[in-house]
Amino acid sequence: MSKTPRPTDAELAILRVLWQLGPSTVRQVHDVLMRERPTAYTTALKLMQIMTEKGLVRRDEADRTHIYHPRLTEEQTQRQLLRDLMDRAFGGSSSKLVLQALASKRASSDELAEIRRMLERGKESARESGIESEVRDERD
Repeated sequence: MSKTPRPTDAELAILRVLWQLGPSTVRQVHDVLMRERPTAYTTALKLMQIMTEKGLVRRDEADRTHIYHPRLTEEQTQRQLLRDLMDRAFGGSSSKLVLQALASKRASSDELAEIRRMLERGKESARESGIESEVRDERD
């Protein structure tokens, strides 16, 4: 499977609308974009055509009005962008990225609690995989 290209800021704005609304027409996407900043309908149309060519969205042409669907989920896109940023700006170090993120903007108590839960799940997974690898080593 080929890697999906990194979306531009304008393409991300369109993807956010598609993730929010679900499969949508250009008109529906344009109407939401207009609430944030004035955008010509033809600009939205052209961007969505380019996004189709790039593989960021797929277009259902079954009806007269084309319906656009994001190819990746919001989470998949975020992970892809994060991996790219981590590789380019932090030399692949997730700890440097996290430390810099926490230093640049104060995390709320809810966010910190979620980070702690994620760290605990990571520790549990590491312990489980360590136990599993020890069992495999003993069998070999």
